[in-house]
Amino acid sequence: MLNELTVNFSNLLLSLSDAVDLANSKIASHQMRTAFIVWQLCRTAQLPEVETDQLYMAALLHDIGALSLEEKQRLHDFIEVDLDTHCILSEALFNLSPLLSPAARVVRFHHKPWREWDDPLSSPDVFGAQILYLADLLERFIVRDQYILLQVDDLKKKILAVSGNELHPEIVDLFMQIAHREDFWFDLTSPRLYSLLLHSGPYRLTEIGSSSIFSIASLFRHIIDFKSRFTASHSTGVAECAVLLSQKFGLTDTEIVQMEIAGYFHDLGKLAVPNAILEKNSGLTKEEFAIIRQHTYFTYSVLNTVGGLDQISEWAAFHHERLDGSGYPFHISADKINIGARIMAVADLFTAVAEDRPYRKGMERKQIESILLSQVNKNANDKRITMLLLDNYQEIVARVKEKQALSTEMFEKKFQQCTQKSS
Repeated sequence: MLNELTVNFSNLLLSLSDAVDLANSKIASHQMRTAFIVWQLCRTAQLPEVETDQLYMAALLHDIGALSLEEKQRLHDFIEVDLDTHCILSEALFNLSPLLSPAARVVRFHHKPWREWDDPLSSPDVFGAQILYLADLLERFIVRDQYILLQVDDLKKKILAVSGNELHPEIVDLFMQIAHREDFWFDLTSPRLYSLLLHSGPYRLTEIGSSSIFSIASLFRHIIDFKSRFTASHSTGVAECAVLLSQKFGLTDTEIVQMEIAGYFHDLGKLAVPNAILEKNSGLTKEEFAIIRQHTYFTYSVLNTVGGLDQISEWAAFHHERLDGSGYPFHISADKINIGARIMAVADLFTAVAEDRPYRKGMERKQIESILLSQVNKNANDKRITMLLLDNYQEIVARVKEKQALSTEMFEKKFQQCTQKSS
């Protein structure tokens, strides 16, 4: 039986920030580095702790509305893109979680230059957005493969060049007060930045419980699924199927909540998979399938860094493991695959074959049953869980489709709203 879930909020935020940026070494830790700059600027401005914490949180996840790897790369490289759409979507996503919603407005305007503001700098939204604007801009100016101290003079010139236009002079002055410190630059570019922020940064003493973790997981399922129109409700469907199977198997209420969280997070690693692969309308090449196979490893590596999510990380990440050891990426076998992971494996397979994909329509019941039973016959998936699904097929299909329809409707509405507002 599992105990009530609690995790360190800083630990969770840092790991999820890492997950959003893990896809490309050129932008790795962009949000984390931006958050460090924000934290240092807030300390220099002597902001109250609550305001500092909210701006830091905004920075750690400020680009969650840039859903594809391609869009993230264009943003980071200053290639001309529509800056407003990802800001609007980021705000909408922040507002889905009570913990994150206080920072939503800052995220919405983090690409709005000072010259376009009518409100004074003293307005909380303006000040916070300008702090994040500078931090994001500075981090993108940094050349990753050049020694940082040799870039400082050039970086200061670039920030000073936009003072009074893109950035308020007072915000630029805050940066100039810390730009002479070598330790600032060393910390910013350190491979140990995660550890530094975890042990010394905001929220280091804040613990959150199941309901807060659930709200963030629910938000992240949308980030994962909205990445592609073909997966716009996949995590919702997997989580619902896994919850129903868990209930019918007799898991405790605490375990069922954690199963739903695991379902929302199970494809977290797909944030590292290019949309060109996810949306390919034909079979994958050997190279493309090799890239797909990394997603469960990334899911595990991100969640397993969060103390308290040990069980959830296994339930989420082992959904492509098989009882005979033929699965991936860990090739563990039956004795290492507990009942939660077995439930998730069946739920994921069922949801995947029942959904429309770029290369095929969702399968009918006869085909689905054949595939599920073939996995049992090959000693790949658990027979008890598979039969539980087949014995309750109509109920499970109806519930999964209902939840997926709501998620798809939300996907379409959010994107429509974002497109209209930014056009």
